Amino acid sequence: MAHLIWTHDLDTGIDVIDHQHRQIMDFINHLHDATAGGDRTAIGGIIDGLVDYTLSHFAFEETLMEDSGYEFFRPHKKVHDIFVRRVAEMQTRFKDGENVTDELHRLLSRWLFSHIRSEDAAFARSAKKNMPDQAYATKETTGWFSRAIGRFFGRG
Repeated sequence: MAHLIWTHDLDTGIDVIDHQHRQIMDFINHLHDATAGGDRTAIGGIIDGLVDYTLSHFAFEETLMEDSGYEFFRPHKKVHDIFVRRVAEMQTRFKDGENVTDELHRLLSRWLFSHIRSEDAAFARSAKKNMPDQAYATKETTGWFSRAIGRFFGRG
């Protein structure tokens, strides 16, 4: 296993989504470090944090897709659901005492970059095409994107 490195081809152009993807990558790198250190308690905490963060990221991303009228929302959500089930299964296997860290790291590494480059990139392109006047940076305070953030985080 090796540390993952963010490259610009992974940027979707939607700042908050890119930041969340980087956070997921950081979790994967922390998993690598904890595995190398052999600290089962730390590994368990990282897996739990990764699962929780990924679930919240997916919910946020799905909110944006739904609000923007993304035509492939349902298939994209289905991909998220399948991924969540696979990781939850590995989380259970880990809690049952099985060493799944290498398998989990491989799955997460392949899936994250592949998913960003295909499904998430398609969503971002569609959102920008269908809503060209909207702001996607987190610093913006008006428009569809800010309303979606507010709705998701309870500020809208």
